Amino acid sequence: MNEEVPRRVANRVRAEFGLSLSTMDRVTHGADEHARLWLAQDVDGARYAVKLSGGGTAAGLIVTAYLAEQEVPGIAAPLRTHDGRLSVDHDGHRLSVVPWVSDQRALDGPMTDAHWRAYGEVLAAVHAVPVAEELRRLLPAGGAAYPSIVAATRAMAERLRDPAVVDPRDPLVAELAAVWSAATDRVRTLTTEVERLAVDLRDRSGPVVVCHGDPHLGNLLLGADGQVWLIDWDDAVLAPPECDLMFVVGGVLAFAPISAGQERAVRAGYGPADLDPARLAWFLAARALDDLSDWTRQALDPDAEAADRGRAARIVRGLVSPVGLVTLADAALRDLDRRR
Repeated sequence: MNEEVPRRVANRVRAEFGLSLSTMDRVTHGADEHARLWLAQDVDGARYAVKLSGGGTAAGLIVTAYLAEQEVPGIAAPLRTHDGRLSVDHDGHRLSVVPWVSDQRALDGPMTDAHWRAYGEVLAAVHAVPVAEELRRLLPAGGAAYPSIVAATRAMAERLRDPAVVDPRDPLVAELAAVWSAATDRVRTLTTEVERLAVDLRDRSGPVVVCHGDPHLGNLLLGADGQVWLIDWDDAVLAPPECDLMFVVGGVLAFAPISAGQERAVRAGYGPADLDPARLAWFLAARALDDLSDWTRQALDPDAEAADRGRAARIVRGLVSPVGLVTLADAALRDLDRRR
């Protein structure tokens, strides 16, 4: 990356947040293709996550500031500027600074029973906070984008059936077409059931709480003595608790499934929860379609780096694997059908 970019960012951080940064190291893991993140250290040795966000809104920063004020554990509160703002505009991007709380991602482990329990405790504390009026105005409803998700999935399926798109000279494209072809029945079931269940659930009352929206293990950091932090709140929504808890019931990452024992530990931390099987299946299915269509889009992008395309293709393969989210969602829908 152009060295001028972090230098200019550091200058802006000093001017707006009052931090004199001595180092800025680029962090490359993460799925947000519209963001750039640095691990920065100031002259006193304190470390911070400095982020330039190119998409979405400042909702995640507002939510985490609110949760920290409510003394919710496991939340890294964003720093404020000299005049009290949570972010500033920098070349058309949103610049924010958050304390760097841990180097240890839950994905890299090892997670102890205490960590799993704390994971549940953090989710429970988030779901228990009063929904302030500002959050009601700011946060979208969880799953509200399902019509566009279904449309994108159907468009991608049609695209991969088009001989003009499936170029035999590009083995990655041909492989993705084959992956989608093999998963046709499951994808069709998911798209149909997402639309049907959305209608069924619309008139069913249920609790609506602040949800992280994406609390998988990639967004969980580990500390000593079982402490955890839930980070990256860009997808925060107002939704039933199942929107977050679906990430606990088996997990959603094919390469990091959650075992029955680990799920019990999370639930012990969370406390009593009467999960609605229909809502759980619906959120799983909508997320599965969203991930499948979006990661396929990234894998098909001819302008992307080969390594990025390869990573996206691996994630697509994982989604349709026996432990992948498409399979989990399909199983949840079939189980729901048997309950009727």
